[in-house]
Amino acid sequence: MSHPAPPTYERPDLEPRPRRKLGWVILLSAALVAAVTIVVVGMRGSDHRSAPTMPPPGFEVPDLDVAPGTAVPTATAVTPGTSTLSAWARRLSEKTEIPERILEAYAQAEIATRQSTPTCGITWATLAGVGRVESHHGRFNGTRIGADGQLTPPIIGIPLDGSPGVRAVPDTDGGRLDRDPKWDRAVGAMQFLPTTWKKWGVRANGDGAPPDPQNVDDAALSAARYLCAAGGDLSSAQGWWKAVFAYNRSETYGKNVFSGADAYARAAATL
Repeated sequence: MSHPAPPTYERPDLEPRPRRKLGWVILLSAALVAAVTIVVVGMRGSDHRSAPTMPPPGFEVPDLDVAPGTAVPTATAVTPGTSTLSAWARRLSEKTEIPERILEAYAQAEIATRQSTPTCGITWATLAGVGRVESHHGRFNGTRIGADGQLTPPIIGIPLDGSPGVRAVPDTDGGRLDRDPKWDRAVGAMQFLPTTWKKWGVRANGDGAPPDPQNVDDAALSAARYLCAAGGDLSSAQGWWKAVFAYNRSETYGKNVFSGADAYARAAATL
Protein backbone atom coordinates (compact mmCIF):
# COMPACT_ATOMS: atom_id res chain seq x y z
CA MET A 1 0.00 0.00 0.00
CA SER A 2 1.46 3.34 -0.97
CA HIS A 3 1.08 6.52 1.02
CA PRO A 4 1.24 10.13 -0.19
CA ALA A 5 3.89 12.40 1.24
CA PRO A 6 2.50 13.69 4.55
CA PRO A 7 2.26 17.36 5.45
CA THR A 8 4.77 18.88 7.82
CA TYR A 9 4.27 20.78 11.04
CA GLU A 10 6.24 23.13 13.18
CA ARG A 11 6.98 22.67 16.85
CA PRO A 12 8.73 24.98 19.31
CA ASP A 13 10.99 23.55 21.95
CA LEU A 14 10.25 23.67 25.65
CA GLU A 15 13.56 25.41 26.25
CA PRO A 16 15.07 28.47 24.56
CA ARG A 17 17.76 26.38 22.89
CA PRO A 18 17.47 23.06 21.05
CA ARG A 19 18.35 20.71 23.92
CA ARG A 20 15.48 18.27 23.54
CA LYS A 21 13.50 16.92 20.73
CA LEU A 22 11.08 14.10 20.51
CA GLY A 23 10.85 12.07 17.36
CA TRP A 24 8.09 10.02 15.95
CA VAL A 25 7.32 7.31 13.50
CA ILE A 26 6.23 7.45 9.86
CA LEU A 27 5.26 4.38 7.89
CA LEU A 28 6.38 4.44 4.26
CA SER A 29 5.62 1.93 1.55
CA ALA A 30 8.46 -0.42 0.53
CA ALA A 31 6.56 -2.80 -1.74
CA LEU A 32 2.97 -3.81 -2.31
CA VAL A 33 2.26 -4.46 1.37
CA ALA A 34 5.73 -4.43 2.91
CA ALA A 35 6.84 -1.34 4.79
CA VAL A 36 9.91 0.23 6.25
CA THR A 37 10.16 2.63 9.16
CA ILE A 38 11.30 6.18 9.22
CA VAL A 39 11.29 8.75 11.98
CA VAL A 40 11.28 12.45 11.24
CA VAL A 41 11.91 14.85 14.07
CA GLY A 42 11.21 18.56 14.32
CA MET A 43 13.58 20.65 16.39
CA ARG A 44 12.29 24.17 16.87
CA GLY A 45 9.65 26.48 15.44
CA SER A 46 11.50 26.88 12.15
CA ASP A 47 11.96 23.14 11.66
CA HIS A 48 9.51 20.51 10.54
CA ARG A 49 8.58 16.93 11.14
CA SER A 50 6.05 14.83 9.30
CA ALA A 51 2.52 13.98 10.36
CA PRO A 52 1.96 10.95 12.59
CA THR A 53 1.30 7.48 11.32
CA MET A 54 -2.00 6.22 12.64
CA PRO A 55 -1.91 2.97 14.60
CA PRO A 56 -3.08 -0.22 12.89
CA PRO A 57 -6.81 -1.05 12.83
CA GLY A 58 -8.30 -2.46 16.01
CA PHE A 59 -9.83 -0.60 18.93
CA GLU A 60 -11.76 2.32 17.50
CA VAL A 61 -10.54 5.80 18.43
CA PRO A 62 -13.00 8.39 17.10
CA ASP A 63 -11.36 11.52 15.75
CA LEU A 64 -12.39 14.38 18.02
CA ASP A 65 -12.29 17.90 16.61
CA VAL A 66 -11.41 19.75 19.80
CA ALA A 67 -10.19 23.33 19.70
CA PRO A 68 -6.84 23.62 21.49
CA GLY A 69 -7.08 24.91 25.03
CA THR A 70 -10.83 24.37 25.33
CA ALA A 71 -11.08 20.93 26.93
CA VAL A 72 -9.19 18.06 28.51
CA PRO A 73 -9.73 14.36 27.72
CA THR A 74 -12.00 12.26 29.89
CA ALA A 75 -10.26 11.22 33.11
CA THR A 76 -10.80 7.80 34.70
CA ALA A 77 -9.26 6.36 37.83
CA VAL A 78 -6.47 3.86 37.28
CA THR A 79 -8.13 0.85 38.92
CA PRO A 80 -11.92 1.15 38.88
CA GLY A 81 -13.66 -2.08 39.89
CA THR A 82 -10.47 -4.14 40.17
CA SER A 83 -8.35 -5.24 43.10
CA THR A 84 -4.91 -4.95 41.52
CA LEU A 85 -3.19 -2.87 38.88
CA SER A 86 -2.32 -5.98 36.87
CA ALA A 87 -5.97 -7.06 36.82
CA TRP A 88 -7.00 -3.59 35.66
CA ALA A 89 -4.37 -3.62 32.92
CA ARG A 90 -5.36 -7.10 31.77
CA ARG A 91 -9.04 -6.20 31.48
CA LEU A 92 -8.35 -2.86 29.80
CA SER A 93 -5.91 -4.49 27.38
CA GLU A 94 -8.69 -6.80 26.22
CA LYS A 95 -10.89 -3.78 25.49
CA THR A 96 -8.35 -1.43 23.91
CA GLU A 97 -5.70 -3.74 22.44
CA ILE A 98 -2.99 -1.80 24.24
CA PRO A 99 -0.36 -4.27 25.50
CA GLU A 100 -0.98 -5.07 29.15
CA ARG A 101 2.64 -4.42 30.10
CA ILE A 102 2.72 -0.87 28.77
CA LEU A 103 -0.67 -0.10 30.32
CA GLU A 104 0.94 -0.93 33.66
CA ALA A 105 3.77 1.46 32.80
CA TYR A 106 1.38 4.30 31.97
CA ALA A 107 -0.59 3.71 35.17
CA GLN A 108 2.48 3.44 37.39
CA ALA A 109 3.80 6.68 35.89
CA GLU A 110 0.54 8.43 36.81
CA ILE A 111 0.67 7.05 40.36
CA ALA A 112 4.31 8.02 40.86
CA THR A 113 3.82 11.49 39.41
CA ARG A 114 0.71 12.03 41.53
CA GLN A 115 2.93 11.51 44.56
CA SER A 116 5.95 13.50 43.39
CA THR A 117 4.09 16.32 41.62
CA PRO A 118 0.51 16.37 42.90
CA THR A 119 -0.27 19.66 41.16
CA CYS A 120 0.42 18.20 37.70
CA GLY A 121 -2.70 16.09 37.23
CA ILE A 122 -1.30 13.93 34.45
CA THR A 123 -3.25 10.76 33.69
CA TRP A 124 -2.29 7.34 32.39
CA ALA A 125 -4.70 7.99 29.49
CA THR A 126 -2.77 11.07 28.35
CA LEU A 127 0.45 9.02 28.37
CA ALA A 128 -1.39 6.34 26.39
CA GLY A 129 -2.56 8.99 23.93
CA VAL A 130 1.05 10.03 23.35
CA GLY A 131 2.31 6.45 23.18
CA ARG A 132 -0.35 5.56 20.63
CA VAL A 133 0.90 8.17 18.18
CA GLU A 134 4.62 7.91 18.91
CA SER A 135 5.18 4.14 18.72
CA HIS A 136 1.87 2.27 18.64
CA HIS A 137 2.39 1.60 22.36
CA GLY A 138 5.87 0.20 21.86
CA ARG A 139 4.84 -2.20 19.09
CA PHE A 140 6.11 -0.33 16.06
CA ASN A 141 7.50 -2.55 13.33
CA GLY A 142 6.97 -5.74 15.31
CA THR A 143 8.72 -4.70 18.51
CA ARG A 144 7.68 -6.68 21.58
CA ILE A 145 7.56 -5.67 25.23
CA GLY A 146 9.12 -8.09 27.68
CA ALA A 147 7.87 -8.83 31.18
CA ASP A 148 10.64 -6.54 32.43
CA GLY A 149 9.40 -3.70 30.22
CA GLN A 150 12.24 -3.91 27.71
CA LEU A 151 11.57 -3.39 24.00
CA THR A 152 12.90 -6.06 21.63
CA PRO A 153 14.15 -5.05 19.17
CA PRO A 154 14.72 -1.46 20.32
CA ILE A 155 12.81 1.31 18.57
CA ILE A 156 15.34 3.63 16.93
CA GLY A 157 14.52 6.30 14.37
CA ILE A 158 16.33 7.34 11.24
CA PRO A 159 19.44 9.50 11.46
CA LEU A 160 18.71 13.21 11.74
CA ASP A 161 21.14 13.93 8.95
CA GLY A 162 19.64 16.92 7.18
CA SER A 163 17.85 14.93 4.50
CA PRO A 164 14.56 16.42 3.19
CA GLY A 165 12.18 17.20 6.05
CA VAL A 166 14.75 16.39 8.70
CA ARG A 167 17.00 18.79 10.58
CA ALA A 168 20.67 17.87 10.85
CA VAL A 169 21.44 16.96 14.47
CA PRO A 170 25.02 15.79 14.95
CA ASP A 171 25.58 13.07 17.51
CA THR A 172 25.45 14.17 21.15
CA ASP A 173 26.03 10.91 23.04
CA GLY A 174 28.64 8.97 21.11
CA GLY A 175 25.90 6.64 19.87
CA ARG A 176 25.25 5.25 23.36
CA LEU A 177 21.46 5.42 23.15
CA ASP A 178 20.79 5.48 19.41
CA ARG A 179 23.73 3.39 18.18
CA ASP A 180 24.78 6.14 15.80
CA PRO A 181 28.08 7.96 16.49
CA LYS A 182 27.45 10.47 13.69
CA TRP A 183 23.83 11.64 13.97
CA ASP A 184 21.23 11.69 16.72
CA ARG A 185 18.11 9.54 16.44
CA ALA A 186 14.86 9.36 18.39
CA VAL A 187 14.62 6.32 20.64
CA GLY A 188 12.17 4.25 22.62
CA ALA A 189 8.42 3.94 23.04
CA MET A 190 8.00 7.64 23.80
CA GLN A 191 10.58 8.80 21.21
CA PHE A 192 13.17 10.86 23.05
CA LEU A 193 16.35 12.28 21.57
CA PRO A 194 19.51 11.65 23.59
CA THR A 195 19.77 15.27 24.75
CA THR A 196 16.21 15.24 26.02
CA TRP A 197 16.69 11.89 27.70
CA LYS A 198 19.81 13.14 29.46
CA LYS A 199 17.74 15.85 31.16
CA TRP A 200 14.40 14.11 31.75
CA GLY A 201 15.18 10.41 31.79
CA VAL A 202 14.54 8.68 35.12
CA ARG A 203 14.75 5.10 36.33
CA ALA A 204 11.26 4.00 37.35
CA ASN A 205 12.12 1.11 39.65
CA GLY A 206 14.84 2.93 41.59
CA ASP A 207 17.36 0.09 41.29
CA GLY A 208 20.27 2.45 40.64
CA ALA A 209 20.73 1.46 36.99
CA PRO A 210 20.81 4.20 34.35
CA PRO A 211 17.40 5.12 32.92
CA ASP A 212 16.70 3.38 29.63
CA PRO A 213 14.42 4.86 26.94
CA GLN A 214 13.88 1.33 25.62
CA ASN A 215 12.26 0.36 28.92
CA VAL A 216 8.56 1.27 28.93
CA ASP A 217 8.49 2.01 32.67
CA ASP A 218 11.37 4.47 32.39
CA ALA A 219 9.99 6.00 29.18
CA ALA A 220 6.48 6.52 30.57
CA LEU A 221 7.67 8.10 33.81
CA SER A 222 10.16 10.31 31.97
CA ALA A 223 7.45 11.45 29.55
CA ALA A 224 5.22 12.28 32.52
CA ARG A 225 7.98 14.40 34.06
CA TYR A 226 8.53 16.22 30.78
CA LEU A 227 4.84 16.87 30.18
CA CYS A 228 4.32 18.12 33.73
CA ALA A 229 7.26 20.52 33.40
CA ALA A 230 5.91 21.78 30.10
CA GLY A 231 2.24 22.18 31.01
CA GLY A 232 2.06 22.68 34.75
CA ASP A 233 -1.49 21.68 35.62
CA LEU A 234 -2.65 19.09 33.07
CA SER A 235 -6.09 18.90 34.65
CA SER A 236 -6.75 22.30 33.07
CA ALA A 237 -7.41 22.66 29.36
CA GLN A 238 -4.72 25.28 28.98
CA GLY A 239 -2.12 23.21 30.80
CA TRP A 240 -2.96 19.98 28.98
CA TRP A 241 -2.62 21.50 25.54
CA LYS A 242 0.54 23.37 26.48
CA ALA A 243 2.12 20.11 27.60
CA VAL A 244 1.13 18.17 24.49
CA PHE A 245 2.26 20.98 22.21
CA ALA A 246 5.69 20.70 23.83
CA TYR A 247 5.87 17.27 22.20
CA ASN A 248 4.76 18.64 18.84
CA ARG A 249 3.39 22.09 18.05
CA SER A 250 0.71 20.75 15.74
CA GLU A 251 -3.05 20.86 16.16
CA THR A 252 -3.31 17.58 14.28
CA TYR A 253 -0.91 15.96 16.72
CA GLY A 254 -2.72 17.42 19.73
CA LYS A 255 -6.11 16.23 18.48
CA ASN A 256 -4.74 12.74 17.81
CA VAL A 257 -3.36 12.53 21.35
CA PHE A 258 -6.61 13.94 22.78
CA SER A 259 -8.72 11.46 20.80
CA GLY A 260 -6.70 8.48 21.98
CA ALA A 261 -6.59 9.61 25.61
CA ASP A 262 -10.34 10.24 25.67
CA ALA A 263 -11.22 6.91 24.04
CA TYR A 264 -8.98 4.93 26.38
CA ALA A 265 -10.33 6.65 29.49
CA ARG A 266 -13.92 6.02 28.38
CA ALA A 267 -13.12 2.36 27.80
CA ALA A 268 -11.60 2.12 31.29
CA ALA A 269 -14.73 3.61 32.81
CA THR A 270 -16.71 0.56 31.65
CA LEU A 271 -14.51 -2.00 33.43
